Amino acid sequence: MSKTVYIRLRHRIQSVPETSLVLADLAQIAGAENHPDLGNLKIHDVTASDRTVVVIDVMEVIRRIQQVMPGAEIQTIGPSQTVVEIVYERKKRKLVYLVAVWFLLFIGAAMAIINFHEDVSMQAVHQKLFYMLTGKKDSDPLLLQIPYSIGLGLGMILFFNHVFKKRINEEPSPLEVEMFKYQMDLDQYAAMNENKESVKKLDDH
Repeated sequence: MSKTVYIRLRHRIQSVPETSLVLADLAQIAGAENHPDLGNLKIHDVTASDRTVVVIDVMEVIRRIQQVMPGAEIQTIGPSQTVVEIVYERKKRKLVYLVAVWFLLFIGAAMAIINFHEDVSMQAVHQKLFYMLTGKKDSDPLLLQIPYSIGLGLGMILFFNHVFKKRINEEPSPLEVEMFKYQMDLDQYAAMNENKESVKKLDDH
């Protein structure tokens, strides 16, 4: 009677160069109680030639399992590829670069807000609102402008759902959602273009 092994490949993992990826790194395993060393089965050696991304196909995983468990029935659940991101040691960034980037982003964001308010004539709107509320004309209605400026900053904090590195609540921010979508598109591209199992040229035999 053949034994059934269930594997579920992880969608994405991270690895460092010059390491060996075993089955337990790439997938969740069930039904291999009679073969406890199956999780230590080597699937791929990460080398410098892999560069930054390598895709492990489920067919390669199945072939490796069949080599050590010839009579096993293998059932796969979930994704058919695992995207392995190879993380190299990052060089420490100099403080001057951090300050320069922060300064450029700060100036750029400030100019964007200023230009937006100029386009919609925000100062004229504040003057009119101040006149409607108080019956007085004021070219610089600070009574409205100061709370508005504070509220604008607080609104940005709530929008991005972060105060420096601390998250306000568990709800993802729109920026995190867009970054997630972008990462999913990158993984799908890698799975289609980096996976040697899914790309076959006409002259291949």
